[in-house]
Formats: sequence, structure tokens, C-alpha cells
Amino acid sequence: MSTTAAPTGNLEITVSRAELLRELTAAQSVVERKTTIPILSNFLFEAADDTLTITATDLDQSLKTSCSAKVKKAGACTIPARKLYDYIKLLPEGDISIKLMDNHWVQIRAGRSNTKMVGMARANFPQVAEFPTTGAVKVSVVSLKNMVSKTIFAISNEESRYTLNGALLVLKAESMAMVATDGHRLAHIEKLGETLEGVSGEKKTLIPRKALSELSSLLSNTDAETMDFADDDSTLFFKVGGRVLTSRKLTGQFPNYEAVLPRDNNKFVIVRSEDLMGSIQRVAQFADERSGAIKIRLESNELKLSSSSTDAGESEDSIETPYQYDPLVVGFNSQYLIDFLKAIGNQGEVRLEFKDAQSAGQMRPEDGNEDVKYRYILMPMRI
Repeated sequence: MSTTAAPTGNLEITVSRAELLRELTAAQSVVERKTTIPILSNFLFEAADDTLTITATDLDQSLKTSCSAKVKKAGACTIPARKLYDYIKLLPEGDISIKLMDNHWVQIRAGRSNTKMVGMARANFPQVAEFPTTGAVKVSVVSLKNMVSKTIFAISNEESRYTLNGALLVLKAESMAMVATDGHRLAHIEKLGETLEGVSGEKKTLIPRKALSELSSLLSNTDAETMDFADDDSTLFFKVGGRVLTSRKLTGQFPNYEAVLPRDNNKFVIVRSEDLMGSIQRVAQFADERSGAIKIRLESNELKLSSSSTDAGESEDSIETPYQYDPLVVGFNSQYLIDFLKAIGNQGEVRLEFKDAQSAGQMRPEDGNEDVKYRYILMPMRI
């Protein structure tokens, strides 16, 4: 890994508050709040060539970003991240001068304010991997952002199932897909009509949940149309505009999700998302608190939702909708249904597909979008 010689020496710079704050905001979410390693709660500032580079890391992931600065003296220092961020937010607009003093203290002056913060030695800050020089793939920002928002909620929270603590990104030459599951439900989205240069066959990458949520906020705050994605044996790299996010790779095999995608769910019903959401939320108030289970009953042109619990009582809601198949009763976790409806923005129509009471149900938006195929598979519950 070739790295440019890190600037040493007594950093002295002037930077605009607005620009500094914008980059600190991007970087501070990576910084560990509670860490046993004090240096990790600091930002690394490096100044050279009219640029201030800011790095934050928690050892699992890192974010490197930069802004323009007047560099009087090139150099580097570390500053407590949370305290600096909170302080800079309170300063008025204008220029801020930052200077490294003796004993790792850092002086910050702005207008009539003069503050000295206690920093730590630059040498203690962990080495952060550099973006690889070759092998990066350009990915559409809009498509990726949409894929993350449609799958991230289905990632498992159980630390013990660590291969499920991330989403699987599948890149092919003309399409990309993302899939996430926690064993009870699975979200799968595929975007066709993408041109991914440098991808032959398929490239599968497991991205940890923490990295996905960082990536999601980077993608939401950029004007760039594409971003660069690369990886090596241990690290994932995402370059969005001038910011580089790195994340440790999740090891292990993501389950064979294609085996659980329903093939013959031939009973279906189409309802307005808004109507379904309203009914589920009302009925879920009276579901068993631990399981959140509600019952879906389909019979002639009607979808009935019901729930009951010994503590709260019982509730029923019905939606009129064309349904001509055999009657069916199946139970699902109400929160899982709500998560999906929220992910599609609770608008338009949604299609519910069933086979029988023991088989997984499938939901998808009925939006006629041929390029984006989104499906959500739910294991039924016994009620």
C-alpha cells in the first residue's frame, strides 16, 4: 500500500466554518461514542497543499474527507471529535484558524473566540487503508441509494448470526441487486439496465449494516451521479464525491437466498398501500406484544386483518378488493409488514402473493416498473 508521506510538523491553517462544519458532520457519525481506545474518539487533521484532510475511524470502518484551507504550515494533529463538532456548531460564520501548540494542544480562534483543546499524538492514530488504484467499479448513486433503503431494515440484529449482519450486493455487467435477510423475512431488489464496466460474471460482496447506513447518508448528501466501489482481501472502499468510506469485510457465506424465493404463490390480492398500512397499524395495537402477530384472512373479494391478545383485547379491519381464489388464513408479524410498506413510501398499490398458510408470503409494489424488481418474502407465523 503506497501512502504519501504524512505531513508532520506544527499544523497552522485557516478554514471557513461552513466548509469545516459540512465535513465534520459527514465524519462524526463514524467516531465511536464510547470507546476504550481514546485516540478513536479523535479526528485526525492533516494539512498540506491548500487542503485539510479529516479522518475518523472506529477500526471497523473509517471515513476520510477534505475541504480547502489556507495552509500556513503543513502538519497534522488529532482533536476530540465530539467536542470539536459541538464547538464549531456554536461559532458564527467566518474563518476559523487552527494551530497545533506544544504538548498536542490545539488552538482554535474565530472572531473574538479563542479556545485551546487537548489533543493526542498524531502517531497514535491508526493507519487507514488507501483507496485501491485499480479495480474500482462505477455504480449509479441513485440506484444504489434506492437499493440500500429497500433492504437495510431486513438485516439481522442478532450479533451471533454475523453473516446476516449485512446485505449482499450482487454486481453483474448489466444489472445490480441487493438482498438482506434475518431468517424471518427477506428483502430482494434488482435493478436492470445498469452498465457496470469492469464486471464480468458476477461479483458478490457482503456489506455490514453499519457501513450501509454510513453509505446511505453519503449517497444522500452528494451531487455526484456515480460513486466508485472497490475492495481488497479485507476491506471495502466506497468513494462518494471527495469522501472515502472504508469498512472491514464481513467474513462467511451469505445463505443461498435463491432457494427460499417463492415459486408458486398463485393466490394474490392487490390493495392500496395506504389502506393496508392504516389497517395493519390499527389492528397491531391489539396484537400480542411479544410476537406482534396479526391474522390475514382472504375470502371472496375481501381482505380481513385481525388480532387479539389477552391483555389488550381484539381488533378487526377489512379492505374490499377483488379476490377469487380459495379462502386462506395466514399469520404474519405486523412490524415486518409495516417495514415493507414504509420502504415503498406507503404509496401506490401493493401485491400480496400466497400459496397456503404454511408457506412464505411475498409482497411487491404494483408499480409497473420493469427495470426495478423489488420483492419482500415473509415467513408465516402460527396463530
